[in-house]
Amino acid sequence: YLSGSGWAEYQEKKSVCGVKLPAGLVESSRLPTPIFTPSTKAELGVHDENITFEEMVRLEGETVSKQVRDVAIAVFNKATTIAESKGIIIADTKMEFGILDGELILIDELLTPDSSRFWPKEKYRPGGAQPSYDKQFVRDYLTSIKFNKRPPGPAMPEEIIVKTSELYREALRTLTGRKVDQ
Repeated sequence: YLSGSGWAEYQEKKSVCGVKLPAGLVESSRLPTPIFTPSTKAELGVHDENITFEEMVRLEGETVSKQVRDVAIAVFNKATTIAESKGIIIADTKMEFGILDGELILIDELLTPDSSRFWPKEKYRPGGAQPSYDKQFVRDYLTSIKFNKRPPGPAMPEEIIVKTSELYREALRTLTGRKVDQ
């Protein structure tokens, strides 16, 4: 789905991470097929910096780059099929990979509201931002206070913490049927 930094890039270039996309898409459009959008850590700071697949190949080599791409898309496809059957759209997700003893491994958390955009399927309407179960609520708050994305981060108001926790618990209930108390 076209959202976040991908939506911003699409508006300017009609592409995301060098992948050309069809004309006429709107914010939150479902893409014809999942795309692989690699990123790397920026030289300064801790934010991810989008790169093209060709840049990834130059940095990591063709074999590893293709393996990461293929695994990422396979994991994403499997997860989205499961989540959609439970009523959640996983619009996009971040996965982090590493190499251990010559083998590709997934590292860090993945497919959580902290690393993905989770949208309630029944409320999905392309053409704008979507209601979500993810940390978009926190991002929106930081944007509203004009946070400059440099450490130290601001203290979060209690109501932002509580609302974010509620959204994460609702995602868990929707996906698993389990209720988690505070």
